[in-house]
Amino acid sequence: MDLGLNGKLIIVTGGGAGIGRAITSCCLAEGARVVVLSRINPDVTSFFSELRNTNAACELIELELDDFAACVRAVREIEQQHGDVFALINNAGVNDGVSLTSGDLASFEKSLRNNLTHAFVLAQACLPSLKRSRGTIINISSKVAITGQGGTSAYAAAKGGLLALTREWAAELLPFGIRVNAVLPAEVMTPLYRSWLLGLGDPEATLARIEHTIPFEHRMTSPAEIASAVVFLLSPIQSGHTTAQHVIVDGGYVHLDRALTAPSRLE
Repeated sequence: MDLGLNGKLIIVTGGGAGIGRAITSCCLAEGARVVVLSRINPDVTSFFSELRNTNAACELIELELDDFAACVRAVREIEQQHGDVFALINNAGVNDGVSLTSGDLASFEKSLRNNLTHAFVLAQACLPSLKRSRGTIINISSKVAITGQGGTSAYAAAKGGLLALTREWAAELLPFGIRVNAVLPAEVMTPLYRSWLLGLGDPEATLARIEHTIPFEHRMTSPAEIASAVVFLLSPIQSGHTTAQHVIVDGGYVHLDRALTAPSRLE
């Protein structure tokens, strides 16, 4: 299936680890050129070491996404070196546990800067390019924006904000032929998720309990499955009339009846 992404220039925030790494890899497999905006950690370093060995059309710009001036400079640098941006994928974010009961205003605002505000800054910086390329924006939200989780007010607000911005930008950018969509993961096995599990008293039991609650096949979603949905939505050929959508890739976790995961249904 031709997705029409060959040679297209795509920016992926947090594109060196976890879901972002899978998105970057999937875009590269379709012949796209990718620039990753990310801080450096061992996972990112390892990924880009692998990419160098394959001569992949991928570049890493190291920055902190809450440094908004650096974000704008990065976009201008990308445009000068590589031409117009076709797609912006706002993927970076972290569930930092800033809650209503234990958080404060400063930590709440900091979380929004880390999880939401840079998406606006980057979208605005990329807008001239996106208009010329009739490109697309994809926001990676979370099931927390729909279901709630408890103990994570700031992250829920940020991810809910991304859903609202998806619809708002899709409406505002209609005259320019720019499509905007969101993808919502639920329980996805990423390095961060695995680290969280390993910090618990009984990681295997916790994982089994979580997988039990996922209706379809009672397993975690893979990063590659999220990436496949993202890349399909990027396609101007196969997804050219899809905009303002919230696509949930979660094995039925959000929408299906919890009775489906009752013990009697599994025996």
